[in-house]
Amino acid sequence: MSASSSLTILFADVSGSTKLFELRGNVAARDIIAAVLDALTEVANRHGGKLIKTIGDEIMCTFPSAVQGLLASTDMQRRMKSDIAFVQDNIGIRIGLHHGEALVEETDVFGDAVNVAARMAALAKRDQIVATATTAMNITNAAGVRVRSIGTARVAGKLLPIEIVDVMWQEDVSHVTTVQRVVQFAKAKRVVLTLRFLGREFQIDELADPFTLGREESHSLTIESDWVSRDHAMIEWKRGHFILSDRSTNGTWVKIGNEELLVHRDAFHLRRSGTISLGQAHAAADGNLLLFECGEA
Repeated sequence: MSASSSLTILFADVSGSTKLFELRGNVAARDIIAAVLDALTEVANRHGGKLIKTIGDEIMCTFPSAVQGLLASTDMQRRMKSDIAFVQDNIGIRIGLHHGEALVEETDVFGDAVNVAARMAALAKRDQIVATATTAMNITNAAGVRVRSIGTARVAGKLLPIEIVDVMWQEDVSHVTTVQRVVQFAKAKRVVLTLRFLGREFQIDELADPFTLGREESHSLTIESDWVSRDHAMIEWKRGHFILSDRSTNGTWVKIGNEELLVHRDAFHLRRSGTISLGQAHAAADGNLLLFECGEA
């Protein structure tokens, strides 16, 4: 069963996780990110929030009210700057949130509010919290939340741009100008994932439908191999990243540089360039490798 409810949706992810993997390696980086997500979840719970799911280096939470979500977001940023372990690893996070109507199911949340909150997270930079202006509209100074307008942004599915704000979480904001700054999101370059397979080329951007892979002919790319499941994997744009989600029997191997990682019934953030092997490791691959490259257009 599902029901509509007015909720604050919050997305928080680790900024610069690609560099963290490069500097610390896959195992150490995954442990660090897991610790960050655990800390963010603890902060969310303290403010009455509920963890809906983790997606790679990101969490999605819901809160009953806007003020709870806003206060949680500021405490999340402060936690990253006060915990010595996170400071030593130079961890930074970016957060986006929106309060609106959402469709609540047993283990997930869907709807317009989720899409808008995801867009806010994609717009946020390292150490920043971006929210829709309507989310902070009725928040009083007594709540201890201070915001400043940063202009407008377009959201897929919306006819008109929406007003957005920067949530100021620093204890000392005397150095932060309160003058509205110009935000030129419309001029942002388009991020594209290029896929190449046996002489064929595909391109995915943030507006593209999910790209599916498997043995069945209905998929975006059909790969006929005994190692490949009928419905093997999917690649889609989520909250500022291209995410590979495996749902196969044998798993999916991703190789970036000299490091190879097995993704099995899990999600993986595709970064830079590399190769994907469905159903078996690269060493055993029969030539059916999928090449990928992230870039700008």
